[in-house]
Amino acid sequence: MTRRAIELLLLVALGAVLGWTQNSPGWTFAGALVGALAWTVVDGLRARSFLRWLNKADVARQPHLSGTWGEMVDRARKLIKKLEKKAQSSDARLEDFLAAIQASPNGVVLLDSAGRIEWSNLTAANHLGFDPQRDLGQYVRNMVRNPAFTAYLAGGDFNQEIQIDGIGPRPSQPSKISLQIHPYGKKRKLMLTRDVTAVQLAETMRRDFVANVSHEIRTPLTVLSGFVETMQSIPLEEADRTRYLGLMSQQAHRMQTLVSDLLTLSRLEGSPAPGPGEWIDSEELLTHVVQEAQGLTQAISTTLHKIEPIPGPSMWVSGAKTELLSAMSNLLSNAVRYTPGGGLIQTGWRLRSDGWGEFFVKDTGPGIAAEHLPRLTERFYRVDRSRSRETGGTGLGLAIVKHVAQRHGGHIDAESTVGEGSRFAIALPPNRVRERATG
Repeated sequence: MTRRAIELLLLVALGAVLGWTQNSPGWTFAGALVGALAWTVVDGLRARSFLRWLNKADVARQPHLSGTWGEMVDRARKLIKKLEKKAQSSDARLEDFLAAIQASPNGVVLLDSAGRIEWSNLTAANHLGFDPQRDLGQYVRNMVRNPAFTAYLAGGDFNQEIQIDGIGPRPSQPSKISLQIHPYGKKRKLMLTRDVTAVQLAETMRRDFVANVSHEIRTPLTVLSGFVETMQSIPLEEADRTRYLGLMSQQAHRMQTLVSDLLTLSRLEGSPAPGPGEWIDSEELLTHVVQEAQGLTQAISTTLHKIEPIPGPSMWVSGAKTELLSAMSNLLSNAVRYTPGGGLIQTGWRLRSDGWGEFFVKDTGPGIAAEHLPRLTERFYRVDRSRSRETGGTGLGLAIVKHVAQRHGGHIDAESTVGEGSRFAIALPPNRVRERATG
């Protein structure tokens, strides 16, 4: 028998005994009934205490009950602790899941059946221009006021993603946001967003690059084809023949230079950045590119440029020798090509106060307007297209310089004043340069 049954029987028996002492069968029955009622009241109070505690589920303040109710309290306490532990574990997993979504580079928005925002990560809020906390419960159609999105949401066909304008750094340059809705649950919706601005920019650059390469190659090919057709169909004097062959050689060399620069860019972009590499004498690099520049000025100008190496500190440079020579040569050859004959070009190495090393080229050319400076390292960007073609430039030189500098942890600096000349420099970090010990 359980303890509760024993308690009931004892109280009934006690009541019956007390009634029996009155020498009346009626009193005996009444005493037993009173005992049963007393047990019912006590048991009811215990049950009420248990239920009150169970509703609060406060393990720290459990009621002090004995018997069966005490055992029920103990079992309920263990069950509550187990459920609380499971709930805490579920909450932790949910927090981790939400933190992962919050850190995602893609935007996530949860919408209820009416199209109201239930939850959003910060990425989606930045993409679409709303506040992830303040705007909870707002209709998403009121937050994203874009005709294409409104039509997409109203149409109900979510098999394809759409692209809308996002919030860019400037109103004139909005970002491009790809957006797609995925229905789930009871008419709820999951909306995913991602910024495709960089993808579109890369695609635009690819198209421009192909168009520029096609244009750059088509021009000399047209010249070559014209001369070949002329020489095949018209008898020529020896002088004309020699002149035509010279022009054809010039155009062939131009295409060869362009292809070489394209291959150089492709190699720079497709290979890992150079490690510490060998330590090269800066004077050796300088002497090599100065000799190349002196040969170039003799080839393209009747009035030679004055190329003046500036003495600098004795130092070593770490990196890929061929890449450094290519970048330095491009800076010097640009100065020779764009500086009028007889102009002064100064070049050399120096150590800056911040520990960086710098190879610089300073010329007395026509200078470059300030609005062009940020775009000079873009492929095929030219301040003066006709002038560039006259001097044999491919429009890829500074792009090569920029890539070489970045692969060595550095950057390219450009300063220019119209009418006074320009100064370009390749800056390398302290771990790429060191002074050479003397003595």
